[in-house]
Amino acid sequence: MHKKFFFFIALAIMFSACGQPVEKADDPIKDIETKLLVSETHQAFFENLGNLCDNSYNGEEIYRSHHGESMAEYDLIMHVTVCEDDHIYIPFHIGDDHSRTWMFLAEDGKFRLAHDHRYENGTPHELTMYGGYADDTGTKYVQHFPADEYSAQLIEDGGGNVWTIKLDENFTTFTYRLERDGEKRWRVDFDLMQPL
Repeated sequence: MHKKFFFFIALAIMFSACGQPVEKADDPIKDIETKLLVSETHQAFFENLGNLCDNSYNGEEIYRSHHGESMAEYDLIMHVTVCEDDHIYIPFHIGDDHSRTWMFLAEDGKFRLAHDHRYENGTPHELTMYGGYADDTGTKYVQHFPADEYSAQLIEDGGGNVWTIKLDENFTTFTYRLERDGEKRWRVDFDLMQPL
């Protein structure tokens, strides 16, 4: 008798529990912000850049100052090869020189451009990982990256460097531009209309 009584009590409790909403412990996943960059403008540019992923594009040197050697005679090709939530990698080939990769990184809520230079055997070049964090003057189509402290120490007179990356609003052109202390140094435009 007692066993049957307790059995029906347990059954009643079980059915009443099934009809009640179950209180869940706090789910940490739902609190994670999918947006990795604090600035909405930086995030929008990052996402626009990601639209180029898995494509390669021909470039043309628009100008080169007397401070550096012209690259106009070489094939200039960018390959948008890696697009993850927090980084986009774009290897930039100058002729047979495949040593350069532009790295767009979401780091601690900031938007960073770094230049990864490596020797053929994969070891880092002496001048590598320079760049800077995007300032607040850009848009979802153009971002400016003033040189950070590391770059200023690594590159002679490099503290005045500003790298500008621009996507035409119609996604026809990708522009990489370098200025130093307001002086134009180098610009390459890539034709987005004809992927390779």
